[in-house]
Amino acid sequence: MAAPARPGNGIGNRIVQRLLCCLALGLCLSVPAEVDALGTARFVDVEGREGVQLVAKGRAAPIMVGKDDFPGVLRAARDLQRDIQKVTGKTPQWQTGAAATSDVIIVGTLGRHPLIDALAQQGKIDTRTLAGQWEGFLVQAVSDPLPGVKRALVIAGSDKRGTIYGIYTLSEQIGVSPWHWWADVPVARHAALSVPLGTRVQDKPAVQYRGIFLNDEAPALTNWAKERFGGYNRKFYEQLFELMLRMRANYLWPAMWGSAFYDDDKGNGELADTMGIVMGTSHHEPMMRAHQEWLRHGKGPWDYSRNAQTLRDFFAQGLRNTRDYEKVITMGMRGDGDEPMSDSANVALLERIVRDQRALIKQELGKDPATVPQLWALYKEVQEYYEKGMRVPDDMLLLWCDDNWGNIRRLPTPEERKRSGGAGVYYHFDYVGGPRSYKWLNVTQIAKIWEQMNLANEYGANRLWIVNVGDLKPMEVPTEFFLAYAWNPAAWPAEKLPAYLEAWAAREFGTRHAARIASIVERYTRYNARRRPEQLEPTTYSLSAHDEAERVVNDYNALALEAGQIGKALPKAMHDAYFQLVEYPVRASANALDMWVSAGRNALYARQGRVTTNDMAVRVRRLFDRDAELTRQYHGTNQGKWHHMMSQNRFGYTNWAQPYRDVMPAVSELRLPDTASPGGIRAADQMGVVVQGSQAVWPAYGLHHMTVPALDVFDRQPRWFELFNRSREPFDYAVKASHPWIRLSHAAGRIGKEQRIQVDVDWDAVPTGSLEAELTVSGPEGAKVVVKVPVHKPEGLTPQSAQGHVESRGVVAIEAEHFSRAHAPGGRQWTRIPGYGHTLSGMTTMPGAAPALSVEDGMRLEYDVHLFKAGELKLHAVLGPTLKFQPGKGFRFAISIDDGPVQEVNVHADESEQYWNRMVSDGVAKFVTTHRVDRPGRHTVKFWALDPGLVLQRLVIDAGGLQPSYLGPPESPYYPAKRESARP
Repeated sequence: MAAPARPGNGIGNRIVQRLLCCLALGLCLSVPAEVDALGTARFVDVEGREGVQLVAKGRAAPIMVGKDDFPGVLRAARDLQRDIQKVTGKTPQWQTGAAATSDVIIVGTLGRHPLIDALAQQGKIDTRTLAGQWEGFLVQAVSDPLPGVKRALVIAGSDKRGTIYGIYTLSEQIGVSPWHWWADVPVARHAALSVPLGTRVQDKPAVQYRGIFLNDEAPALTNWAKERFGGYNRKFYEQLFELMLRMRANYLWPAMWGSAFYDDDKGNGELADTMGIVMGTSHHEPMMRAHQEWLRHGKGPWDYSRNAQTLRDFFAQGLRNTRDYEKVITMGMRGDGDEPMSDSANVALLERIVRDQRALIKQELGKDPATVPQLWALYKEVQEYYEKGMRVPDDMLLLWCDDNWGNIRRLPTPEERKRSGGAGVYYHFDYVGGPRSYKWLNVTQIAKIWEQMNLANEYGANRLWIVNVGDLKPMEVPTEFFLAYAWNPAAWPAEKLPAYLEAWAAREFGTRHAARIASIVERYTRYNARRRPEQLEPTTYSLSAHDEAERVVNDYNALALEAGQIGKALPKAMHDAYFQLVEYPVRASANALDMWVSAGRNALYARQGRVTTNDMAVRVRRLFDRDAELTRQYHGTNQGKWHHMMSQNRFGYTNWAQPYRDVMPAVSELRLPDTASPGGIRAADQMGVVVQGSQAVWPAYGLHHMTVPALDVFDRQPRWFELFNRSREPFDYAVKASHPWIRLSHAAGRIGKEQRIQVDVDWDAVPTGSLEAELTVSGPEGAKVVVKVPVHKPEGLTPQSAQGHVESRGVVAIEAEHFSRAHAPGGRQWTRIPGYGHTLSGMTTMPGAAPALSVEDGMRLEYDVHLFKAGELKLHAVLGPTLKFQPGKGFRFAISIDDGPVQEVNVHADESEQYWNRMVSDGVAKFVTTHRVDRPGRHTVKFWALDPGLVLQRLVIDAGGLQPSYLGPPESPYYPAKRESARP
């Protein structure tokens, strides 16, 4: 087939069109947000007040189609007919000719619908900029379109998919979510629907091919598809294709674990072409043939150097099977079963393979290969072949890939952007491989997608975007965002990411709880992205430093509680959809985190001899069982519709491969002693003491006192210590403070298991200066220990006079967005990415494809800090895990304190696999520099971005108090001054 027209930039035109549409639709601003479509200005009025009456007074406007239009268009128009019926209870008539009626909906493709062509010729609709576009559509409300017709809503497409997208845009606007079937999102009911006259919405995609890849799909999706449809057949794919088209996707790599799209059901290919889906095959399945087809029908080795003719015949059959279908052909070869080719494979052999494959295209399709869309996937070792000099014809698309963990490995250079075939990106939300597979739940922040795909767009890798969505169902939110962003990146700048999630929540669940639901989704994906659930271990989060494990569990459990409360407040019709899209992933993830941390506590408590060791073992078992209960609840939604969909194993990993069965974390149990039996514990040893921030236990050899972290006038947070029992019998305790301004949550009592005692002070009564109070803790049989309480209330600095971040307990922790000053040269700017990373957000530089800078160019952020002593400091910079996506030595930042030495850091200096494993597992890249300050007081940390693409998340100054932990310390006391931005 001829090479399809490629979409132009058109971003500026789309923005103008959207603004004009918004201005023209002032009336529509009062339409409830439930019917808002993501990324498209609202134009449907559910009150039916004026304009084209789609449904009014119990009557639905007929749908007028062209009898010679594409079958896929007619099918989508039938969906619109059913959608209007679902929303209003009124079914539009189906018409293929003109008829006298008050209001009509006219749907069709330019050149395929006589009425639409006539309206264009008469100037009643303006299709001059629509004609010839790739997948463009126009939605326009007009008066007197035809004799006897008062008003019409015209949906016109430049081509088949353009018309289909216009149709489904109207469906979404009236209140039918793309996920109405795939997530049971209920359809809002309205008695009337109208579109104001003057409405004109015209749109087209920025990225030509926008697709998904069903992969790693067993056991969950595969067993579900078998039970519901009998397998990956045309019944399954019809549902999938409709979902894709409703989300404006157009490209698919089909399920391939044990499946073969064209071989399993001979009707699959025809269905795809009819509905308008462009088909491809995965990165390692060349020439439109699934790997399963080779296993079923191939002969001899999958080795071109030894079995070339058999492989050519195999490839040729793939072209014959798809001769008349729209496709993008995957070229080249990898080893058998998605493995690297043999060590003997070389560039010359691969270039020969591509030449032979292009010859087959000419032979079997009868077309110049330069006119047939093809891609070469530069996946894993294949990129190395490219870097070694392998080249393919310029008309072939170079599909650059991420590292399977959401970090793009390479993007086009300025010279590579000149290639006629363009470039694209293969991205991942799911992966089977090292350092550990992740398949169970959504772990991808839309902020991360935005950051990486914005770079792809800026660097010209925007011809084709495809994302591995795994089983699809757990990845609903990131999948739709990926496709919405591919349709129009300009519609979703970084600052609108929270608005996107809120609009999504409003569309699915109404406006009342939309803001809270959006916040829940943002937070749970943040929590999961910190450490994928499959990678959690009992000690991932510190059990002592900064109360980290306790904090992350409490935060996630509070989020799960909030999600459950909102679920109960929603109408019953929304419960199934809400459980699938929000409540289950939150509750299941929170439960898994709690289970792993509880296993860690169980092991710690066993070492400490606590009686609560056994309680933690019981808790781990209960949480393990609760996971199974949540799975059963998911499988039971909508009368068992989603049975199998959450059957992915997730607990018990010992290497990268998934466990055969879910395995509960190991737990310990203690045989508890008493104080009376022979061999029991002495009464004086019943009482154990631990302090916040430490795992050390009193009594212990050489431990004569304990010290809680310092109480600080700037953060004013209480500290704590715990008393716990080591025997079956309870004991009495008492705590005596050395100063009257000490405040204790408990001064005496009886302990059966354990008691946490909060320590605080009356800050108005505390004298100025560095002080140390003491608590004398008395227990059974004269047991006694002193707990020291440092108190920090320095002279000369108060919370009222402080600016910037203030050192607390030997640490200054800074969130990147809390800068004091931002400096940028002309044409550059700092951009905040809300919701990015571990803790709050990220700061990056724009444009992303700008040239490198020097320190003298002044692209920097400055952070005012207050330090309480002079000396050597360690400065930890926490960045996003950006890879070296351009050739060269690596990307750089520079850092200094005050006017001290500027230290330049190459973030890609360590190219070892061990470093990459740690970076992708942690989801951050960490760098440490050493500095010296010659005085206490106010200082300025300066961070320069020398290369684009870097994202700063946090800075942490270790002034001697930093404790090892996963996330690092919480942000230090922060006193913002008026923000300053400047040009150097």
